Amino acid sequence: MKNLMFAAAGAAAALVFAPAYADDLGSGGTSFYGDLGYLHLDGRGTDNGAVTGRLGAQFGPFLGVEGELTGGVDSDHGRRIADQYAGYAVGHLPVAPRLELLARIGYGATDFKAPIGSGLDRGTVDSVNYGVGGQYMLDPRNGLRIDYTRHDYQEHGGDADTWSLAYVRKF
Repeated sequence: MKNLMFAAAGAAAALVFAPAYADDLGSGGTSFYGDLGYLHLDGRGTDNGAVTGRLGAQFGPFLGVEGELTGGVDSDHGRRIADQYAGYAVGHLPVAPRLELLARIGYGATDFKAPIGSGLDRGTVDSVNYGVGGQYMLDPRNGLRIDYTRHDYQEHGGDADTWSLAYVRKF
């Protein structure tokens, strides 16, 4: 948990100080976005669905940061995500006027819940997360995003894969 607080503080500092350097990163200034969508997590003995939301800032055409918050909505194995949160550094690669590829790396925590007496472990586990995706803008402000993220859990080993599909809104 302490590591997550440091990661969140670093992401917040990047959001505050990076706009001052946006002109040095290749013009385009700073833009902000949010997205909301469905996430599927597979791993650590779970097969979960969740609702996920992100807020991010893009500094010029190539670099950005984002924060992510997820809440579990279903599970096939009795154990589910209660919540999940993470902070990421994001690389953007424009490949067409409305299409860009994304790569991200960050740190997060997932809070798993299980029924009392089920024998499944409960609690929060920290993870190093990395992934790739793509974003297609339908118009200058609205778009769709799909991505894959790998969660390498720090405690108890193991990992999980997530896939998400989200609606994007640029501010």
